[in-house]
Amino acid sequence: MTIECRVVDFTDPQQADALVNLLDDYATDPMGGGQALSAETRQNLASALAKRHEALSVIVYVDGEPAGLANCFETFSTFKCRPLLNIHDLAVSRRFRGQGLAKVLLNKIESIARERNCCKLTLEVLEGNKVAQNAYLKFGFDGYQLDPELGQALFWEKPLK
Repeated sequence: MTIECRVVDFTDPQQADALVNLLDDYATDPMGGGQALSAETRQNLASALAKRHEALSVIVYVDGEPAGLANCFETFSTFKCRPLLNIHDLAVSRRFRGQGLAKVLLNKIESIARERNCCKLTLEVLEGNKVAQNAYLKFGFDGYQLDPELGQALFWEKPLK
């Protein structure tokens, strides 16, 4: 079995298709919300990401077949005055799970973050996704807090229509 991890060229049609198909696979999973991507998203995602200089996507291939994906965005830590890399999506296709591919993706992302002099990696994970939580804990992630008395940071959202 050959495993390869590559940064996505959003302008390459084959890589763009792999990106969209892997993200759609994730979106239809209960941990991704259980709904397929819209036709508009499928059609425009790669070109929209190509316009965002802070966007970075990585695909892991098994024997040449796209098997997992990470979509990341570089942002900035004001406290550290350095960039940070947020892992917005991390998913391994159902049939490739259990092969350590999430760790391959995380290693590649960490390597890129170090090259960019990032101060940290960030991500969000659902409370009920214990498999992902365990993988992230093994990789060195942990809950974020400034003061134990104030507890861990919470990730909130306000959808805009």
